[in-house]
Amino acid sequence: MLNMGVLRYVLVACLIAISNHVNVASAGITRRYKFDIQLKNVTRLCKTRSILTVNGKFPGPRVIAREGDNLLIKVVNHVSTNISIHWHGIRQLRSGWADGPAYITQCPIRTGQSYVYNFTVTGQRGTLWWHAHITWVRATVYGPLIILPKLHDSYPFPKPYKQIPIIFGEWFNVDPQAVIQQALQTGGGPNASDAHTINGLPGPLYNCSAKDTYKLKVKPGKTYLLRLINAALNDQLFFGIANHTLTVVEADASYVKPFKTNVLVIGPGQTTNVLLKTKHVSPNATFFMLARTYFVGQGTIDNTTVAGILEYERKASNSPKTRPVLKPALPAINATGFVANFSNMFRSLASSKFPVDVPKTVDRKFFFTVGLGTNPCPKNQTCQGPNGTKFAASINNVSFVLPNTTSLLRSYFFGKSNRVFTTDFPSSPIFPFNYTGMPPNNTMVARGTKVVVLKYNTTVELVFQDTSILGAESHPLHLHGFNFYVVGQGFGNFDPTRDPKRFNLLDPVERNTALVPAGGWIAVRFRADNPGVWLMHCHIEIHLSWGLTMAWVVLDGDLPNQKLPPPPSDFPKC
Repeated sequence: MLNMGVLRYVLVACLIAISNHVNVASAGITRRYKFDIQLKNVTRLCKTRSILTVNGKFPGPRVIAREGDNLLIKVVNHVSTNISIHWHGIRQLRSGWADGPAYITQCPIRTGQSYVYNFTVTGQRGTLWWHAHITWVRATVYGPLIILPKLHDSYPFPKPYKQIPIIFGEWFNVDPQAVIQQALQTGGGPNASDAHTINGLPGPLYNCSAKDTYKLKVKPGKTYLLRLINAALNDQLFFGIANHTLTVVEADASYVKPFKTNVLVIGPGQTTNVLLKTKHVSPNATFFMLARTYFVGQGTIDNTTVAGILEYERKASNSPKTRPVLKPALPAINATGFVANFSNMFRSLASSKFPVDVPKTVDRKFFFTVGLGTNPCPKNQTCQGPNGTKFAASINNVSFVLPNTTSLLRSYFFGKSNRVFTTDFPSSPIFPFNYTGMPPNNTMVARGTKVVVLKYNTTVELVFQDTSILGAESHPLHLHGFNFYVVGQGFGNFDPTRDPKRFNLLDPVERNTALVPAGGWIAVRFRADNPGVWLMHCHIEIHLSWGLTMAWVVLDGDLPNQKLPPPPSDFPKC
């Protein structure tokens, strides 16, 4: 008898081969890139370290496309470390094989192997980014993914004089892989990074780093579009430029109603586009651009400040050393109120050209608690987590266990999910408690590879609730394969009777990564119209490593263009 998975493979391939060809050919031009994964010696903070890079660049190369273009990006692995690349924020409509998270949509690319990521940018424009999606490799393997509007389409804001990517990161004086391996072995928190970076440079506020300072050179009276990307592993950041106001115009590649701010907040995984209007006359001053951590919770963090310099073009002959140095005032490290107020300022354009498509009715509702917990310490081992345990993290008390012999998507597509994952992920906490009040005595979490199965086109409402089990903490939650609308947020415990009455269904912001407030909740809605297996996780890398993640399986629809095609011929094998 023919295996049903193989039969499905053949039928789907026959049904969609022609439509696939037409879609790619008619969408736009094809852009080809090659990513060579290489080692390179890089010196920061007077320490030289061999780091993983793409094409020998740190940060990695820019990927630039237009809305509607097809991207073919060949990744060749020249190092001993397994690799996979995630195109963060790309919806991957029916191209889930190109999404990139290791052991979720693909097995990693092994030494000497290659894989061509093939996807089309559909209905998206703005700033996204790409990064490694396996263990902590993304500490150095990341870069901007810039999607320009279609030809002859204009921005819904003044045309900028120049567009400049600014990527925030973290620098470790030791191999980040060793940092996470030690943390997982001991059960304790990981060592903090040694510096933050702007476009790979720590700046003058660190010892031995004055020469490694990013300088943004500008002309007077011009408007610049700054494409801000937070590629830091674990740190949410405040950012500001001395004596300059920023106008926010986009979040996660979705246009927003413009608003002005002197300081913004950007979580790991998030992107924010801002307009910078320079002064009409070159001022006699040096302006610092500063970024510093926002943090509420337990653990060791990098509380250092990275500085870049905004430098005006000048005809004057006075030396930079004689100019006054101006610094922006950033909020306190634990300024949760500022963060909440800033998040509330985001609204979609909700215009005729860029309408809001938030689901008004909901087929399925979910309530997910997110936070830290513990696992037992193995016998004959001393652990450095709370009370001799190992740190863990979970959603609805389930700490996700990553497969290591196959990918979830492959096992699902070929009907071999047995023993790989189960479909019983809880839609709400099994044991309700006062989530933001006195924490329960039992901090242990369960472990498992569990998913939620959704029918094609299901409308979903999902409430993320932070918990105070090991201290309230903000979590940047990222959903693969979809954008979602943030329809509500608040502090304390979500009230299912009172809070939905205040949901914003008129112009909620559309994002792919949103901050769950420390000691609070957010509510999001999305339509499950993309078949495949899609990861959802906290973008604080240590929380992901501890298991704060889960996956959605979205079933095929009835029509050929609602089905997931078969994997490509060069798909990596485990």
